[in-house]
Amino acid sequence: MRAAATGIKDVAKRAGVSVGTVSNVLNRPDSVSDATRRKVQRAIAELGFIRNEAGRHLRAGRSRTIAYLVLDASNPFFTDVAKGVEEVARENGIAVYLCNSDSDASREADYLGLLAEQRVRGILVTPVDDDVTQLELFRRRIPIVLVDRAGGDEWCSVGVDDVEGGMLAVTHLIEQGHRRIAFIGGPLITVQVADRLRGARSAIEAAGRSVDDLVVLPTETMNFTEGQRAGERLLGLPRARRPTAAFCANDLVALGLLQQMTRSGADVPGDVAIVGYDDIAFAGAAAVPLSSVRQPRELLGRTAAELLLAESKDLDGHAHQQVVFHPELVVRTSSLSRTE
Repeated sequence: MRAAATGIKDVAKRAGVSVGTVSNVLNRPDSVSDATRRKVQRAIAELGFIRNEAGRHLRAGRSRTIAYLVLDASNPFFTDVAKGVEEVARENGIAVYLCNSDSDASREADYLGLLAEQRVRGILVTPVDDDVTQLELFRRRIPIVLVDRAGGDEWCSVGVDDVEGGMLAVTHLIEQGHRRIAFIGGPLITVQVADRLRGARSAIEAAGRSVDDLVVLPTETMNFTEGQRAGERLLGLPRARRPTAAFCANDLVALGLLQQMTRSGADVPGDVAIVGYDDIAFAGAAAVPLSSVRQPRELLGRTAAELLLAESKDLDGHAHQQVVFHPELVVRTSSLSRTE
């Protein structure tokens, strides 16, 4: 049978002091004499007493935990963002719960409910879809900041201009001499994917090309396996209609495509040039180093966490901010023409 947890009364009894004196040692040590403080600290060590910080802060109305509800924990992009969140939290003496919706709206709702029950100080979330009605219900009780997604003037949000990112990628491929270009990624109802596709189409139009020069190959999800499947579909197209370049909506899809191309004997970038999105660590380390649109992943996390903490401190006077960063194209071997 598990022994009962040691409480502050036990410490006071062992040290031969009042409960109030133990409380002063824990919270206002400078108000207690050195001799008394040492006596209480010795009793704490002997009894193995651990103060209930969670209960203390909940009673004060200020939790020391926040949460980050990511869209896909298997994608290094989100773990890099989480690293930035954790850095800010640690600087402020706060812990972070990391939860994974796995692109499932019902799972997202379950986590939001659990986190609200835990009375976390605030939640960072990359929503499953563009409908934030569900989030609105929780935001009445707890601060929420959107990450990698815009939510309008009534929300704090942090993201990257994905339309600009799509334009950077496809403009680069056009400049490398490619005429027929594939866009690979999905689902297309995902806001980030839709914006990247919109940027790709804008680049095609700006170059005076036909919209038919952009071949859209949607995927069910945004993972490595879907990239491999897209590679099979690409190679299955008649050579006369087959794109000579591909812009993938994230790096996992791009890396899956790259592997399928090389496994099938196709040359990258000779037969098909590839550009990904996110610039995760694996991009530059691939067998054929992958060109990618870089997002400031850790900065996204840091900025979002700072906005969340600011809002949690001043719910009534807080002015919502929508922070949008600019992406950067990082060119590597996978997209360079033979003449480069």
